[in-house]
Amino acid sequence: MELRKLGATGLKIAPLVLGGNVFSWTADKEMSFTILDAFLALGFNAIDTADVYNRFAPGGKGGESETILGEWMKERGVRDRIVVITKGGLEMGEGMVGLGRNYLPKACEASLKRLQTSYIDLYMSHRADPDVPIEETLGVFQDLIDSGKVRHAGCSNYTADELKAALAAAGNGRGRYEVIEPNYNLVQRSEYEGALEDVCLREGLGVIPYFALAAGFLTGKYRRKEDFAGRARGGMASRYFDARGLKLLDALDMVAGRHGATPAQVALAWLMARPSVTAPIASATNLEQLSDILKSAELRLSHEDLAALEV
Repeated sequence: MELRKLGATGLKIAPLVLGGNVFSWTADKEMSFTILDAFLALGFNAIDTADVYNRFAPGGKGGESETILGEWMKERGVRDRIVVITKGGLEMGEGMVGLGRNYLPKACEASLKRLQTSYIDLYMSHRADPDVPIEETLGVFQDLIDSGKVRHAGCSNYTADELKAALAAAGNGRGRYEVIEPNYNLVQRSEYEGALEDVCLREGLGVIPYFALAAGFLTGKYRRKEDFAGRARGGMASRYFDARGLKLLDALDMVAGRHGATPAQVALAWLMARPSVTAPIASATNLEQLSDILKSAELRLSHEDLAALEV
């Protein structure tokens, strides 16, 4: 499998990043280990998580996903084979929030402890912090890089203007965001395409989109309003249930039929075909789902396929 360069970081990753948001949420520890074992065995190497995973789940406090990943890497002895991507800055408790010098180093230390590692390959601002000057945030990142605790800096959920300001402030003792993690998929395109994508292309940033399958909508499992009931991500996926969304599912079915593929594989292959995208992030809660999404790395869409998906 051909690895892709992750922006200017020097890191090389497989064409799909495994989303760790499901660990301890919709995949328990045993299943998470099983998924991680299979993911690595098939030649994939990058895993995305965050300190707040899974603070949003019932009974969650945050840190559970990083903890599972750390336990797996230690038990299997595979830390040197994994590109670890994690994020900080969102609230983890009273006074534990933000991208300032008074908290972000502590957030990083807590992540390192849960991950049971001495360094994080890619540490990301989970969201821009309007209460902290970007110069301060980038100064913290440079300190973390200089100390060897972080190898590269990145950001998630930044707008084009926020990203441009961050890139302009880099240097002179301040770190530089080399990778961005935007919300981007075949059905939700406007947040990334346009100004933000232009910045990424111009500045040579690595791009690893999350919600690559639109919270499961692009798998095709939501065809009726009744399909959303009782599903962990049903509420998020339901936002795409409209005339355009249903038309897009039909187009996915058509393209998938041409290739003997699934809608999920086509949706991920579409992202992989975007010139600005390094690798999409997708998660799996069982081996069947994992096998499905990983096959997308071998799927090549034609110009005719790509045109059909312009819904």
